[in-house]
Amino acid sequence: MKYNIRGNKIEVTEAINDYITSKVSKLEKYLDDNDKVEAKALISTRGKDQKVEVTIWSGKYNIRAEEVNPDLYAAIDLVVDKLERQFKKYRGKLTSKRVQKEDFPSVEIEEYFEDEEKSIVRRKEVYLKPIDEEEAITQMELLGHSFFVFKNVDTNKINVVYKRNDGDYGVIEAN
Repeated sequence: MKYNIRGNKIEVTEAINDYITSKVSKLEKYLDDNDKVEAKALISTRGKDQKVEVTIWSGKYNIRAEEVNPDLYAAIDLVVDKLERQFKKYRGKLTSKRVQKEDFPSVEIEEYFEDEEKSIVRRKEVYLKPIDEEEAITQMELLGHSFFVFKNVDTNKINVVYKRNDGDYGVIEAN
């Protein structure tokens, strides 16, 4: 597994780096091809709290979790526990056909945050996977998001699946 650990307003010491690496490496047992797996961790501070975000790209799925805690090491433990629960919950779906992210066209998604000045504060590149709607819902749940952009394998169109307020799901299909 390849690791990318960085800090935002906090220095990532060798001890923090080693601790994250040792904890996240326990998740390798849930992955098929560990050489192609990327784990990205971002540590930041919010006042007295420490925020830890970990994203694992497994070749087919992005698994993501974040935790906030006054103790950095406790936050790391909690985020790894959350990731492990996600792996266990979706174990059957994660073992399906492996797909490389180079096979997908990419699209940039802009995230907007309401502020006094409206400006783009983050730009994200995502890989559109040719998957069905059920897999898109699974991916959305794994990421903990309320929507997910994907390429529909049946129609070959760009779709967005989203969670509705009533708990059901909706699909938006682009022409």
